[in-house]
Amino acid sequence: MIRIIALTDAGQALGKRLEALLPGSQLHFKPKPFTETVQGFFREGDPLLFICATGIVMRTLAPVIESKLQDPPVLVLDELGRFVIPLLSGHEGGANQWGSEVAEELNAELVMTTANAYLNPIYALGMGCERNCPLEYLESLMLEALETVGLQPDQIAGLYSIDIKADETHLIELAEKYQWPFITYDAAALKTVESLLSTRSEYVFKTVGVYGVAESAALLGAQNLTHGSPELCLNKIKNPKATCAVARAYQF
Repeated sequence: MIRIIALTDAGQALGKRLEALLPGSQLHFKPKPFTETVQGFFREGDPLLFICATGIVMRTLAPVIESKLQDPPVLVLDELGRFVIPLLSGHEGGANQWGSEVAEELNAELVMTTANAYLNPIYALGMGCERNCPLEYLESLMLEALETVGLQPDQIAGLYSIDIKADETHLIELAEKYQWPFITYDAAALKTVESLLSTRSEYVFKTVGVYGVAESAALLGAQNLTHGSPELCLNKIKNPKATCAVARAYQF
């Protein structure tokens, strides 16, 4: 359910217009108790469209914001419907795309504030695994990772790992199946992105010389593809035999 929340009479008028335009939406005018109601919608994962000041929205939602990978999309509009601002979960949650669609419906201006919002991101997939890891473990984890961040295999620019996995049969097979280049880096190269890791494993470091294979490889792959600053859009996930992470960077 799309929740449209308005706090002024002019906002209510715009809200009624949006309610008619957006299937599966419901207008809430000055809901009470305000904070508890709005936070409840957010926790339930409902997309939220506010017609009010951004400060009110941020103060209300701040205690319940968790992650751009799981929080629902949030838009903020001025009460005259001139501007549409994707406020939360822009890329991963779809607020940017949703905001664009709402702006088109209203003939309004879309105000994109996320970094490099008009640029196409380049995505890199990093994986680590046990020696002779079966293909099904690799592929199922990869598909889980892509589903989590809302990507399709053809949006991935390449598969990356550490050099000791250069001959890993099923990593090679996975890359061939999805028509990705398979590129590996030595530990010294992977250490250059160490500061960007979400976690550090002492066990992995003692074993291969880096604190995380999947994240490091994804980050370095994205960096080398674009010569831009990489970031993780999916921290490492794992199953009993493999690890996987997704990174992105922007082409300048």
